[in-house]
Amino acid sequence: MARTATDRSATVRRTTSETDITVTLDLDSAVSTPPATGHGFLDHMLDALARHGRIGLSVQGTGDLHIEPHHLVEDVGITLGQALNQALGDRRGIERYGSAFVPMDETLAHVVLDLSGRAHLAFEPEKLDVWGNAGGMTHYHLREFLRGLTNHAGITLHVRLLAGREAHHVIEAIVKALARALRDAVRVTSEELASTKGTL
Repeated sequence: MARTATDRSATVRRTTSETDITVTLDLDSAVSTPPATGHGFLDHMLDALARHGRIGLSVQGTGDLHIEPHHLVEDVGITLGQALNQALGDRRGIERYGSAFVPMDETLAHVVLDLSGRAHLAFEPEKLDVWGNAGGMTHYHLREFLRGLTNHAGITLHVRLLAGREAHHVIEAIVKALARALRDAVRVTSEELASTKGTL
């Protein structure tokens, strides 16, 4: 999709022998279509990302779910990251940084990010004892989703789990915190680039 100076949207399709995914992202619209990846909990998380991030998001895809969710979840993260990178363009005027705490019952997640152009993921939950899964999706699948997103969007992302053990609440709180942090970071608040280097 062509991008103009005022157009912060992108459509990316990624096709492999394992998955076929199309993502459309609009950073300045809250109009989304229900995600349809074939995995109910992943769709639920993508819907939460769009709603709490207040972005326009469409994710349509298929994957080898007869094996397990890994390839689908990872490739959705990669494709979303590519779309976000395209939609951000030269990143001029954006706030760049975002941070959010999100509670969900017994769970408390903290996400901090920098749209720096440099990919780094610090994912604390992998060091903790998180129980169970959500529709076959675990916190390890979430890590792979976030790894794909950060690597292809150029994000420095720190995820901390301050309380919580149950996978469903842990994953959902983290995704909602990511959405709120991203919402702040992509806001255009000036005409300047938020970097002393002159580039992001």
